[in-house]
Amino acid sequence: MDTVRDLASKKAAVIFTKSSCFMCHSIKTLFYELGASPAVHELDQDANGREMEYALRRLGCNPSVPAVFIGGKYIGSAKDIISLHVDGSLKDKLIEAKAIWL
Repeated sequence: MDTVRDLASKKAAVIFTKSSCFMCHSIKTLFYELGASPAVHELDQDANGREMEYALRRLGCNPSVPAVFIGGKYIGSAKDIISLHVDGSLKDKLIEAKAIWL
């Protein structure tokens, strides 16, 4: 769990994903289109990926991917991120965390 928390706090925006997950791809694309350059951790391509996935679940991430952290705080999964984007607050969170600038 410490590894996940440490990785989540190293950059303003962090996304834990799996390379085969279409929603993960969609969330990464959304971040790139908003001008963010998140740290992306592909759990299925990381030697410690399985342990990180278990840690994400223990932190309340369900489903475990995509798991999005902004400013070191867990923001949510794809459903949560899309809701924040639709209501306009995702961009504000990214600006506040200095993941993007205007």
